[in-house]
Amino acid sequence: MQTVELLDKREQVMRLFTANGNSDSSEIHEYLFTLARKICEASHVSSDIKLKQLVGKFDGSKLPEEPVEINTYLDYLAENVAAHSTHTSSPRFIGHMTSALPFFVQPLSQFITALNQNTVKTETAKACTPLERQTLAFMHRLVYDLPDEFYRRHTQAADSTLGIMVSGGTIGNITALWCARNVSLSSRNGFPGVEAAGLTAALKDYGYEGAVVIGSSLMHYSLEKTADLLGIGTCGLVRVATDKHNRMDVDALRRTVAECRARRLLIIAIIGIAGTTDVGSIDPLAEIAKLAQEEGIHFHVDAAWGGPLLFSRRYKHLLSGIEQADSVTIDGHKQLYLPLGVGILVFRNPFLAQAIQKQARYIVRATSIDLGKRALEGSRPANALLLHAALHLVGPQGYEFLIDEGIRKTRYFAGGGTGNSPSATFVHLSPSSINITGISSTIGYLRPQSWQINHASLCNFSSPPVVRTQFGQRKISIEVVVDTRHARRCLRPGRDCPDIADTRRLVHHQHVPVAGQVPGDNGMLPIGDLPRLT
Repeated sequence: MQTVELLDKREQVMRLFTANGNSDSSEIHEYLFTLARKICEASHVSSDIKLKQLVGKFDGSKLPEEPVEINTYLDYLAENVAAHSTHTSSPRFIGHMTSALPFFVQPLSQFITALNQNTVKTETAKACTPLERQTLAFMHRLVYDLPDEFYRRHTQAADSTLGIMVSGGTIGNITALWCARNVSLSSRNGFPGVEAAGLTAALKDYGYEGAVVIGSSLMHYSLEKTADLLGIGTCGLVRVATDKHNRMDVDALRRTVAECRARRLLIIAIIGIAGTTDVGSIDPLAEIAKLAQEEGIHFHVDAAWGGPLLFSRRYKHLLSGIEQADSVTIDGHKQLYLPLGVGILVFRNPFLAQAIQKQARYIVRATSIDLGKRALEGSRPANALLLHAALHLVGPQGYEFLIDEGIRKTRYFAGGGTGNSPSATFVHLSPSSINITGISSTIGYLRPQSWQINHASLCNFSSPPVVRTQFGQRKISIEVVVDTRHARRCLRPGRDCPDIADTRRLVHHQHVPVAGQVPGDNGMLPIGDLPRLT
């Protein structure tokens, strides 16, 4: 009997790896597709379950002794994960920077998973390696727009790296400054360089008392992680004051550079921000670039938020000077409307990344076009396919439309279209440079807090949406009435400002202390009509 049971278990496991002739595969696909569609089409933001209660559903730590039946596990996902997930595609969702995705992303992501290409080396990503290099060339041209001959020479060349696909802006920033540090403290006169000798020995050999990275007071916290990892410590992150528009004060930057020189501190890089996460401000990139070039300092632009403004003929001037940066980070999950895990780092100098090159005889060879030899991450999926597809399906004109609309709606909102309810007072914290605006609001008994309208995308709705934001520890509901005679758009928290015929008519406030719940709605995702596996 035990032998029969063992054979049955082996058969059960083997079926999980057999696609052909496995009816479960198509049924699972139908089940999950239906579940995902319900989530994407849900009008509410999430269920009303308390976080403590939800955490209790996941407090077990014992592995299951027996393989779980697929039906059982899918029901578990539906009831415990899907039913209580945040519906980032809902027109009522006020979130951070995530929202609805283009329809092609879901099936293309499934295709990427099915291919299971490992872009660390060419042998495991034969076609995806040159495709990723081409995708990075697209983005490099968007930023730097160098002559055609440059791209013919470097796009697929083994000794060149126009950019690196990364999981997000944090890894992009870390990698850029890693390159800058290694170039600043490279091998010379018998000294093996910082890569081999370490930071302490490198600084001593070069005659420095320490090392710093300089940026504005609104630098993203990923730069703190970077400073920590590079060995300079967070105290080595020098923050320069900003002006009244939250842009780096270039005169203060110049004084800071001079002070660091006087103290014999190596300046690894100067950071310019193209779209601060706090308020969306853009540093004077051209002025910073000029100073960096005069001082011989690596200039890195964190354009995780604002980089896609380069698609807009109307607003690309806001990023003037970015083309002089030595490196630029852009996030795909923000204004490129792609899922998490799609980040881009590009280098002006195609040989810069050689400063961090590593290879191994068993996997990455020095003379190959393997992508893993000049990247922080090793094994990773072919997510460049998502960006490659978006650059073709949405295209430059499509992104231009999305960017222009986002900025238009944000500026309209910031211009005073916030309603005239006597119970609400909105105060804008700073002018809007791109499609992020910070506002402070006092609503009824709630204390003033900061609210960001981050990103502007398009969505359809069949009834006036209810949008939510969080003030302190309390959540409220703001019902937005949109004149649907105009284009069908709405205020999407996290990404959207309203496309409003008359914004001043449109905000009505209700105090709803239940998080994520529409009045009269229990907030649960209906799952009763999901397809069943036979």
